[in-house]
Amino acid sequence: MSLAVVADTRDPLDDYSLPGWLYHDPEFHALEMARVIRPSWQIVCHLSDLPKTGDWHSLEYAGESVIVVRGEHGEVRAFTNVCRHRGSRLVDGACGSARKLVCPYHAWVYELDGRLSGVPQRSQYKVPLPQGLIPVEHEVWHGFVFVRLEGGGPSVASMMAPHEDEIAPYRFAEMQPLKRVTERPRSVNWKNLCDNYSDGLHVPVAHPGLKRLFGDGYWIEAGAHVDRLGGTILDLSRGSWSERAYQRLKPRADHLDDARQNLWLYFKLWPNIAFDIYADGIDFMQFLPTGPTTTSLRESAYALPDDRREMRAARYLNARINREVNREDTILVTRVQAGMQSASYKAGPLGDSEVCLRSFAQRLRRVIPEARLERPPTPGWSAARTG
Repeated sequence: MSLAVVADTRDPLDDYSLPGWLYHDPEFHALEMARVIRPSWQIVCHLSDLPKTGDWHSLEYAGESVIVVRGEHGEVRAFTNVCRHRGSRLVDGACGSARKLVCPYHAWVYELDGRLSGVPQRSQYKVPLPQGLIPVEHEVWHGFVFVRLEGGGPSVASMMAPHEDEIAPYRFAEMQPLKRVTERPRSVNWKNLCDNYSDGLHVPVAHPGLKRLFGDGYWIEAGAHVDRLGGTILDLSRGSWSERAYQRLKPRADHLDDARQNLWLYFKLWPNIAFDIYADGIDFMQFLPTGPTTTSLRESAYALPDDRREMRAARYLNARINREVNREDTILVTRVQAGMQSASYKAGPLGDSEVCLRSFAQRLRRVIPEARLERPPTPGWSAARTG
């Protein structure tokens, strides 16, 4: 009997995490902003954050300011926050409302659909004037408004399609904000936060509260575009005051079946958007790079209208539990960032269960091949890649 020899085409780097220099190198940061962040979907807000005509929300990232605005007939549009005259920002801040968008520099006026409708001393201009604001690609998925600076990739709906049946019962589109969209600075690389979010091995070690809630039932899965994580919370006889009170007071969510009443479910969309889903409400988190070693953690919370005192208490306690988890995670990622900046650190091994970290690293290496290198190339290496 003869045996055919099959070549092993598996990439040996699949068993390793990303090297440390990717978490602080300025040239790599600039390249991944161009190759990863600009072509990816970024969440701006929920439709319920734009309840009235003229309401707008803004998003600052990748050197751009984008505004989404509710039009006169209820439609939502997205534009760069840039006047077509001399480039002034049209609006300041995270949100607001306006009947028209008026530039504070020379009072050029734009309608809510982006059309240029007013130019003081128009007769001075001898060349054709622009028609209006520059549109930005946007998509509304289950009530959430996403924007993308550069197109070509899959839609949010197609990325989340494998999970559509699981998402639908939560009725995202009908939810209302529990708080305003907030941003908090973090002195770490954005990938550090992404890695931590999808890392299942640290939960029983570094999050004692989650360990009590999930026991050994926390799981993680990696998909083509989305990581799926979660667990079913257990009945606790011990634990913190918040954990025990949450389980005691949390009422039934009648729009969900029995299996979802105690399910905590997490989705992380490539590359930096996350949804935390509970029977009592949902959060989104966004890890926006602001520099090689700095990130803005952007987040908000939403829920279906429910005036029951027990539900209000459960939502408060849920947030209290997660604030403690976030505090623990902040300590963890700060320690990791310090280690990544050590010249002694090399890419670490990945275990069989670290499927999400493995998937993220594989994808980044495909988008930016230099991510395969253990050490950074000679300074100036990225010029050819960004040109």
